[in-house]
Amino acid sequence: MSTSLQTELPHAELFEPTRVGSIEVKNHYAMGPMGPLGFSTAEGGWNQRAIEFYTTRARGGIGLIITGVCQVTNPADGVPPGLIPNPTQSPGLFMTTSRDLTERVHGYDAKIVLQAGAGFGRVITKAILGGRTPVAPSAIPYRWDPSITCREMTVEEIQGVVEQFRITGAVAREAGFDGIQVHAVHEGYLLDQFAISFFNHRTDEYGGSLENRLRFAREVVEAIHAGAGDDFPVQLRFSPKSMIKAFGVGAMPGERFAEVGRDIDEGIEAARLLVSYGYEALDVDVGSYDSWYWSHPPMYQAKGLYVPYARQLHEACPDIPLIVAGRMDDPELAAAATADGTATLISLARPTLADPEIVNKLQRGRRDLVRPCISCQEGCIGRIEHYSSLRCAVNPLAARETERPLPQANDRTRMRVLIVGGGVAGMEAARVLAERGHTPVLYEASDRLGGVVIAGGQPSFKEDDLALIAWYERQLEDLGVEVHLNSPVDAAVIRASGADHVLIATGSNPRLLDLGEGVPVVEATDALLDQDALGKQVVIIGGGLTGCELAISLRERGVEVTIVEALSDVLEKNAPLCMANHAMLHDLVPYRGVEVLTDARAERVTDAGLLVSVDGEQRLVPAQTVVTAIGCTPRHELETEVKAAGIPYHVVGDARRCANIMYAIWDGFEVASQLAK
Repeated sequence: MSTSLQTELPHAELFEPTRVGSIEVKNHYAMGPMGPLGFSTAEGGWNQRAIEFYTTRARGGIGLIITGVCQVTNPADGVPPGLIPNPTQSPGLFMTTSRDLTERVHGYDAKIVLQAGAGFGRVITKAILGGRTPVAPSAIPYRWDPSITCREMTVEEIQGVVEQFRITGAVAREAGFDGIQVHAVHEGYLLDQFAISFFNHRTDEYGGSLENRLRFAREVVEAIHAGAGDDFPVQLRFSPKSMIKAFGVGAMPGERFAEVGRDIDEGIEAARLLVSYGYEALDVDVGSYDSWYWSHPPMYQAKGLYVPYARQLHEACPDIPLIVAGRMDDPELAAAATADGTATLISLARPTLADPEIVNKLQRGRRDLVRPCISCQEGCIGRIEHYSSLRCAVNPLAARETERPLPQANDRTRMRVLIVGGGVAGMEAARVLAERGHTPVLYEASDRLGGVVIAGGQPSFKEDDLALIAWYERQLEDLGVEVHLNSPVDAAVIRASGADHVLIATGSNPRLLDLGEGVPVVEATDALLDQDALGKQVVIIGGGLTGCELAISLRERGVEVTIVEALSDVLEKNAPLCMANHAMLHDLVPYRGVEVLTDARAERVTDAGLLVSVDGEQRLVPAQTVVTAIGCTPRHELETEVKAAGIPYHVVGDARRCANIMYAIWDGFEVASQLAK
């Protein structure tokens, strides 16, 4: 690309070379660290899946890759061998596999730093803990079960971990990494627990003053330099503010509260000390395991949510290079953060899962081609929580790059495939089939593509759902996929299609209630599409994901909202939902002023609202409109017609099983990628 052309592209300054500490980077973009679950050999080295994963992002234009955290050996934590890569479990193997990784990444003029962690402490999950007593700086409550009190780490155990970092420094340098990022005085991990007085009640040299509480972190960076040399760059993942109201209780955005963790003033003081100890750059976010929806922000958090805190840190300590994350995929937001010096590098984590080519596409001025991250966190955090495997909801090939390229059709295997339904399952299937050289023909009964995601994307915080639909529309157009809108499919269409295979992606039908005569009763999908027509008092029957998101959206419009839920709490029964998203939405409902009636049964509507039975007593909830959000059932009645026509078929997405966007996309991808190989 010529210089003159590049300067005409938007935000060309983001793609100019820069320096973070002593590391020269070709642009202002870093790949944020994400837990490398599924990336380890049994001996703690990198497997081929990991090498392809990071290499793909380097090829996609990232300037600096920060690996997911590789825990050094910490017997007090007891992380099982082979769960995640470990530079000290088998240093020789780690060095060998890391050489393959670093040399391939460097081939794309990208830099790569190894993120190495001291341990989990009180936030270690029960699955990893395996029945042992968790450790912490002091005898404090275990994050996942406050009835369990953590055991205080001994000085000998602390020194053992420090020694592991000396080994890690030597291994990382020899393996070709461009530096180490220590994990972490952030998010409430072990080093952070030592640094925060709320967690650290020690009276020895590792407790008391801020300098003492940071001693563990200081000894770690000194040990790395002892192993790798004083000129080897060491960064730190750092949270200048914890957002903790109490053990296990986080704060809402904009809420006035008393910080019991690290406040911003102490965060600034700690940053100065940490840099004086030898950390040359800070990778900044906000939050903790006690306020997890800050450290792992769902779509309910604002874009660029960490920038205001990073800016305070930058203004107080302008000489400290900062890497800033937090829903920063908007290049305008990124450019503003770098222009005023707040961020040296912009960190993209989940957006690189959704689209490994995001930086290259932005540099070409083709934001319209970027597959958006929808911040559902179901494929990344959710899969890590439940299955110890990093994936992505909208990109089924994330962490499966070894399966590229997709098998291509030839003259013998090429098929004409009729796809019935233009939701995300049908669109993903059409996209993949077209990429493979098959001929998909997509029929959609309504006047646009997107299915129920159109309605789901109406709240202000779900704009990326609509962006995903737009991305699919562009992909199908560029691939030349034949699309028929306003085209219901029946037996005649099936027989006349000439299809070799049929994919039934007809979605689902909402469950409905007969509530008699009275105020209007509207199904949730229709309500989301026309929220202004619902009036100023709305009752929502059903406190699942859809009902709660609609309630928050209506509150933004000033509507009085009551949720009527048959179970004992909201969000008890719905499609899969990762912990951070579940926790934030659960907390947002009361914070935004939504009234919730639990263990309640909707009886019937009247001219004044909804009659509800609560604890055996009937009460009237005033409403101008009642909305039903009580789930859905698969819609696959065409299956009989396809069988009768004798055409091979598959049912995908909600038509097979009502779930969420991730499972619909994965269904469409799986069938389309394997059909007629």
